[in-house]
Amino acid sequence: MKRFGFSKLMLVLGLLFIYLPMVILVIYSFNASKLVTVWGGWSVKWYVGLLDNTQLMGAVMRSLEIATYTAVAAVALGTMAAFVLTRITRFKGRTLFGGLVTAPLVMPEVITGLSLLLLFVAMAQLVGWPQERGVATIWIAHTTFCAAYVAVVVSARLRELDLSIEEAAMDLGARPWKVFFLITIPMIAPSLAAGGMMSFALSLDDLVLASFVSGPGSTTLPMEVFSAVRLGVKPEINAVASLILLSVSLVTFLVWYFTRQAEERRRKAVQQAIEEAAAGSSPHEGVRPQQVR
Repeated sequence: MKRFGFSKLMLVLGLLFIYLPMVILVIYSFNASKLVTVWGGWSVKWYVGLLDNTQLMGAVMRSLEIATYTAVAAVALGTMAAFVLTRITRFKGRTLFGGLVTAPLVMPEVITGLSLLLLFVAMAQLVGWPQERGVATIWIAHTTFCAAYVAVVVSARLRELDLSIEEAAMDLGARPWKVFFLITIPMIAPSLAAGGMMSFALSLDDLVLASFVSGPGSTTLPMEVFSAVRLGVKPEINAVASLILLSVSLVTFLVWYFTRQAEERRRKAVQQAIEEAAAGSSPHEGVRPQQVR
C-alpha cells in the first residue's frame, strides 16, 4: 500500500483551496435567504430574478462583448508579434521591441491604467477621439494587456516547430502568406486557442484597467460586483458567478474535446501514412538477384 506522502497532501490541500470556495459559491447561489451567510433552504429565485436585474445583466453582456473583442484582437496582434520575435532574428530595435511586447506582463496594472487614461485624455484634446471613455477604450486597454500573454504563448510554440515543413512547401511553389495560413497557423492552433481563452478570461476578470479607462454607462461586471460587495454581497452576485463558472467550464470542455479529436485524427493520419509508405516499400525489400546455377 502506497503511503500518502507530503506532496500528495499539499496537492489535495491546494486543490481544495482553489475549488472549495467555488463549490460553496454555487451552493449558496441556491440559498432562499436574502442573507448570504444564513442558509434558508434551496431555491432558484435568484436565477429567475436575474432577468429583472437589468443593470447587472447589462454589465454581464458588456463584459462578455469586451472579452470577445479582446480575445480576437489580442490573438491577432500577439501572433504577429510572436512571429516577428521568433522568425526575424536581426533587425534594429529588436531588443526594444521584445521589451515593449512583454512589458505589460511585469508592469503594475495601476501604472498601465493611469498611463492609458492620460493617453486617451491627450488624444481627445489633440485629435478629438475618443470623445468619451467607454467600451472602445476598455477594449483597447484590455487588448494591450492581453496581447503580451498571447505573444509569449505563441512564440514558445513557434520555436518548437519544424521549419523543414514550411521550407518544403515554399520549395513546391507556395507563397509565404499561403504557407503561413495553411501550414503555420494549423500547427500553432492549440497555442492560439490557449491564448484566446486566456485573453478572454483576463478581460472578463479585469477590474483595475477598466476602472481607469471606463466612463458613464460602460460599467463591466467586475466593477459592478466590486461596487455591490462594498455594500454587502447580494444573492444575485452568487447566481451570476455560478452561471459564469458553468459557461467557462462548458466552453473549456468543448475546446478540449475538439482539440483532442483533431489531435487523434492527425495522429491516425500520420500513422496511416507511415504504414502506407512501409507497405509501398516492402515489395522492393528483400529482392535478391537470382542465383546462377
